[in-house]
Order: sequence, then structure tokens, then C-alpha cells
Amino acid sequence: MLQLNDTSQTSNEADSSKPQKPPKKPSTGQNNQLDSMLGSLQCDMNKQGINTTTKGLCSACNKPIVGQVVTALGKVWHSEHFTCNYCNQELGTNDFFERDGQPYCETDYHSIFSPHCAYCNMSILNKCVTALDKTWHPEHFFCTQCGQQFDEEGFHERDGKPYCQEDYFELFAPKCAGCNRPITKYYILALNNKWHPDCFICMDCRQPFKEGSFFDHDGQPYCEIHYHARRGSLCSGCHKPISGCCITAMFKKFHPEHFVCFFCLKQLNKGTFKEHNEKPYCDGCFEKLFS
Repeated sequence: MLQLNDTSQTSNEADSSKPQKPPKKPSTGQNNQLDSMLGSLQCDMNKQGINTTTKGLCSACNKPIVGQVVTALGKVWHSEHFTCNYCNQELGTNDFFERDGQPYCETDYHSIFSPHCAYCNMSILNKCVTALDKTWHPEHFFCTQCGQQFDEEGFHERDGKPYCQEDYFELFAPKCAGCNRPITKYYILALNNKWHPDCFICMDCRQPFKEGSFFDHDGQPYCEIHYHARRGSLCSGCHKPISGCCITAMFKKFHPEHFVCFFCLKQLNKGTFKEHNEKPYCDGCFEKLFS
């Protein structure tokens, strides 16, 4: 008779004295349980006719995208992961700006990367004026003194600030000693002052100087005639300057040859004369006329 033995029982009894091996770990691991669950969920949804095909890996979290997807910058994103690189605000369907491959909301992009106005320090979004190594809103680039925007004459710079031509010359240009107006081009340097060429004239007769020759009286320029008139050194007879000997009479000065009798015109030798109505007479003419 054939007898069947329980080999499994025997085997277990035969190996009971040996140390048992630890149970093998699942090949998928606990970290893959979520993927398994997602797979089962996807399978169930597919059976119900719902398409759950993966649309790629999110550029932010590197996880599959199922459902709503954002495509931007040549990449795909979960909608909640497509955010501003600076403030992390969700961009969604809002406008965004790109810098070095990263998205930014409009506010942060302009705040970080757009030029700023040197006057108001706000971001410049459209037209920009570049001057004095700075950037400006066009409406904010104006004269520091009068506040007017610049015309075709442009601007002048002083201490890093822009000025219109009129205010720049009024504030900083040297002043003419004759008219006290700014000197913008040519000038004459005389008497320790600067003058417009048209203003460097005799202070009495207002005529320009011949051959540039002038006389200084109290820091002002005069022609020869009016210089001597100011100094009281003009001959009262010929009205020309006295450069040598002179005769002083009746609070006036005369060339000796021009000190003559008012009536007979003879030279009054030795300075002897008679006076009448501030005019000199010789003794003979005075006796004839007034005795």
C-alpha cells in the first residue's frame, strides 16, 4: 500500500531548530503607496469615462499634472504652483513678466527690474529720459529752479541737478559790472571785473573807447575828457585835459595860455585879473566896462 506523508509538516519540524530569515520587504515600498492609490483612482475614473491622462510634470514640484494645467515659459505647472518668483502670489491667468526664466507679477517685476525715476523714485513703465547718469519720467525731468520742462535749448547741469538756460545763467554765470546781467559768451576783463563788450564804455558819455584806451576813476572806466572832468583837471578855457602847468582861479583850472581876459582875450600875465560874474578881465577892460 502506498502511504502519503505530510511533507510540509516534516519540513517545518526539521527546520524548526534553524534561525528563521526576516520577511522580505515589499518591492514597492511605503513611499509608493500613494502612487498605487492614485493609480487605482485613475483606473476607476477611466472606467467612468473621465480622462485622467497626465499632462506632464509640474516645473515647480516635479509631480504629474492631472486636471488644470498652466503652460508658460516653455514649461507646464500646477495652477497653484505657477507663482511670482518674488512674492509667491499665484499668477493664474494674470499677466506676468519673465526674467532669467522665472515668472514675476507685474508689481514686483517693475519694482525690481524697471528703471526708477530720479525725481519720484517710482518705476518707469513707458517712456524714459536718461540724463545726468540717471533715469526720469519725461514729465519729471524739469528745471530745478523754475519747474519748467526743457525746450530745444536743452539744459545745463550744476551739482547733479538740471537747470534751464535762463535760470542757470541767472544763478551761476558771472555778472557784468556794467549792467549786472549774466555774461553768457564773450566778455572783457578790466578793473578787476568782467564786462559785456557793449557795456564797457565811458560811464559819462556812454561811448566806447577808441583803441581800447580808458581811464580809471573810482573803479569805473572813463574816456580821457570825462576822466579829467571828474578829477577837475579840464581846462575851463579849451575844455581839454591839463597835463602840465595850470592856473587855478575862480575855483577852476586853466592852461596858462587859456587864462585870458573875457573881453579882449589877452592872456592874463602873472595871474592878475578882476572877476565879474565868474569871468576874468584884465584891469583895463574891467575899468572900461564896470567902473
